Amino acid sequence: MRLKDLHLKLKGIRLNRFPIGDGGSKKRWQKIPMPPWLALLHGYHVLEDQPFVSGSAEPEPDSVVVHTQKIEELQLWFFGVSEGQVGDEVTKYVRSHLLDRNPKESQIRRKSKEAMRKAYHGARAKIRDAQKADEPWRAGSVSVLVINTGDLVMASMGNYRAVVCRAAMAHEIGSRGQKSAKRYWSRRLVSVRKYLGKIACNKQSKGPEILVGAEIIDSPTEFVILASTGIWEVMNDQEAVLLIRDIDDPRIAAEYLANEALNRRSKSRISCLIIRFN
Repeated sequence: MRLKDLHLKLKGIRLNRFPIGDGGSKKRWQKIPMPPWLALLHGYHVLEDQPFVSGSAEPEPDSVVVHTQKIEELQLWFFGVSEGQVGDEVTKYVRSHLLDRNPKESQIRRKSKEAMRKAYHGARAKIRDAQKADEPWRAGSVSVLVINTGDLVMASMGNYRAVVCRAAMAHEIGSRGQKSAKRYWSRRLVSVRKYLGKIACNKQSKGPEILVGAEIIDSPTEFVILASTGIWEVMNDQEAVLLIRDIDDPRIAAEYLANEALNRRSKSRISCLIIRFN
């Protein structure tokens, strides 16, 4: 495949970029200036006109967010893949409550997790208030903030999620293990019927689950996958990692992963963004 064939315009895709440096390139692959101990490449792919997408006959494509910002000695990179207005709400909050407030290096990890958590809860609340009671939830989003301190902070909602590849092994950022333990103890305190009823009520009132987590970027860290429901409903984390691990160009890797999900007849939106560390 020739590289120039990959520069096809994705009609209808909302790529949100803020005015930084040269005003924001619209290339789908970009090498971002990094400290000498860390280099970062990213690429994304969003599929349109999927013949198997469930729900609306003409669903709105996912939005992709790429933003980088320097705050004194800190360099931050914000990436996101999301449905509808979720990405806009999250990005606006993170920018106004974190990036524009010049956080100190000693506070950046804690402040980033706090901002991401509040951004997602706020976005979910706005969608819930604007949605009719009998409408199904269709809100999914995943965001990652990379910091040149070697920290990576992630937040996700619904079935969108981020997976990091470390030494060829997949690790989901934001483990659900603790929640499973809580559910186990809940079952010991209440009947199965009451427990299931409570879970159903919470899901209906609160909406999609929100996860927030953090990772350290070290030498075994190879890349991160941010992907939509359409990817994860047809492959598991480790399978996705192994499919693209040997593809150095992240835009080619993103397109390959998206097309593989399409070939497997995924019935949901297919979009993914790859962040590769060199």
